[in-house]
Amino acid sequence: MTKDIFDCIRESHSVRDFKSEQIPEPTLTRILEAGNMAPSAGNLQPWYFYVVQDSSVKEKLASASFDQSQINDAPTVIVILADPARSNERYGERGAQLYCLQDTAAATQNILLAAEGLGIAACWVGAFDEKKVEETVEAPPRLRAVAMICLGYSDEKPKQYKERLRLAEVAKFIH
Repeated sequence: MTKDIFDCIRESHSVRDFKSEQIPEPTLTRILEAGNMAPSAGNLQPWYFYVVQDSSVKEKLASASFDQSQINDAPTVIVILADPARSNERYGERGAQLYCLQDTAAATQNILLAAEGLGIAACWVGAFDEKKVEETVEAPPRLRAVAMICLGYSDEKPKQYKERLRLAEVAKFIH
């Protein structure tokens, strides 16, 4: 059973301490399918998901990520890569420089929300050396590492959710 989408949005938060228990493959497949269903400019779907469960590869990813320990601790790390050339073919430089990153970020958010909905803890990692991550997963040269998501079962004590800015502080209605 999954959570309501609004509960997922409200309750999701970064988890950095994971149990060693691996996520069942059907659950992991559902999470990846959610990422693959994200919207994208021209429906080009310029993303690739590299699913890493090998501890030696995770160690290299952690090293490329300024030694963020959650990468080693998470049973699964998804490296999300964009294909700027695919977006460039239809949309030129704006596609390569912006659209493919927006599209890949949408896929990343879908993965995070699907994980939350299925009771899987996650942490979006954005601080890393792109080239080292790409080399570690042996990505083709045309792909660009955009995000990593650590996935697993939380080993943290329940947290208070972060306060958010009031909507009036971030939204402007133009009538």
